[in-house]
This record gives sequence, C-alpha cells and structure tokens, in this order.
Amino acid sequence: MTSVLIVDDELFIVELYRDILQLRGYKVVGTAFDGEEALRRYNESMDKPDVVIMDHRMPVMNGVEATKEIMRVNPKQKVIFVSADVLVEKEAKDAGATEFLPKPFRMDDLIDRMRRVSGQ
Repeated sequence: MTSVLIVDDELFIVELYRDILQLRGYKVVGTAFDGEEALRRYNESMDKPDVVIMDHRMPVMNGVEATKEIMRVNPKQKVIFVSADVLVEKEAKDAGATEFLPKPFRMDDLIDRMRRVSGQ
C-alpha cells in the first residue's frame, strides 16, 4: 500500500485529499499545514512516505523550500507538487518535484499522478 504525506495550509483540502486517497487504497501517514511542519514530520518519521503531496503557497515555509529540504534528506523522494501558479512549475521541478499538478484539478488527475509516481 502506497503511503502519503499531505501538505497544504487549507484544512478542507487536506481532508479532501485524505478522504479520496484513502477511498482509493492509499495510506495517509501524515498531514502538515505548512512547509516547516512538513519537514519536521518528514524528518521525525521512521518510515518515510512513498509520496509527498506538496502545496506551493503556505505560511512559514513555502512548498518549494520544503521540497528542497526534503530532497536533501532523501533525493529519491517522490513529490507531487500542486499549485494554482503554473509559473512555479520549473522551480518546483528544479527543487526535486517528480510531478506538477496545476490547480484546480480533478481528483482523478491526482490519482493518475499517484499511480504514475508509485509505479501502480
């Protein structure tokens, strides 16, 4: 079962992703509401998630910076970066994101990206 860490500053979005992913058979192993919290949770976890879903604009530390830090810890980490700002795609991928998903998107698009990065 593919494990997932969800990072977004909107509680509604985190809950939506969690519910959809769990219904589709993914294991949500954690959530975070800003990049700094995501990095802390990532570093504290003994078993790293298979996939991190990372939002862009968040307080404290944005998604690009958090992705860079996570990639320093684990350069092979799969990150699906989501943002309404399509101009950040190159920066996100340069930071180490595996996939970029522009907001708004259909939940099926997220599931397709999950399958792609997890090899399902």
